Amino acid sequence: MVKVTTMIKARQNIFSLVLNLLLLSVACIWIYPFFWTIGSAFKEPADFFKDRLAIIPEHPTIENYIRIWKTAHFDTYFINTVIVVVCVVFLVLTMSCMAGYVIGRYRFMGKNGILMVFVASMMLPLVSTIIPTYQIIKSIGLVGTKTGLVLAQSGGAHVVFVMLFSGFFRQIPKEMEEAALMDGCGFFRTFIKVMAPLAQPISVTTIIMESIWSWNAFLLPLVLTLNNPAARTLAVGLYSFKGENTVDWTGISAGGVFAIVPIVILFLFLQKYFVNGVAGAVKT
Repeated sequence: MVKVTTMIKARQNIFSLVLNLLLLSVACIWIYPFFWTIGSAFKEPADFFKDRLAIIPEHPTIENYIRIWKTAHFDTYFINTVIVVVCVVFLVLTMSCMAGYVIGRYRFMGKNGILMVFVASMMLPLVSTIIPTYQIIKSIGLVGTKTGLVLAQSGGAHVVFVMLFSGFFRQIPKEMEEAALMDGCGFFRTFIKVMAPLAQPISVTTIIMESIWSWNAFLLPLVLTLNNPAARTLAVGLYSFKGENTVDWTGISAGGVFAIVPIVILFLFLQKYFVNGVAGAVKT
């Protein structure tokens, strides 16, 4: 009996070792492009074409970063991106939290229809809404401006965030609202002082997800800033390294690293709250 148990444990250990090695191999394959981008950002253009698959540069240099910052106007693109992302996240967080609160806590006529429209809007690809969005922003004279870009990116149903807030608020006991009403709080004060602070995990989740989406947005900023390069974001600025006949690969690599690092740092710092927020929203 002891021998059988020992054999079973040995097989389990071997299986676990093989599985870990397999997952490690997959992880290395998956993360290789990221390290390749970082390595290519420190390569000279001549070294880049000698061995394109190499990660470690033969002659490391920071000239690519200096060049994109000074010559390619990445300082302007970075500031534009930060401004747009902060404004978009604030608007989306505010609208999603308020909509999720009403949907999750109250019954009203047409609620099911609104939910159906929200869910149906998720099926629409972004490309199908580009022209109407552009026409709306153009009609109010904000094409080529950061304000227009903020309004365009913060518009939409944002169904995922609304549903996260709705699921969270639905779990909160009614006694919380009743106690606030007894203390003299009205509808808005109850929401601002009591309910919204309780939704901090969902708020952080919304901040992380919307920050990533807004930071990496390309098509909408490209369309809305074609006539004004000074209003471009980092994602659109990277596209300028691709010419009609040539591509500045080392510049793209340096710009890619510059664009990726801030959002990766944000996620690493807030990932605990992100997991707690998603878990809290789907908890039954």
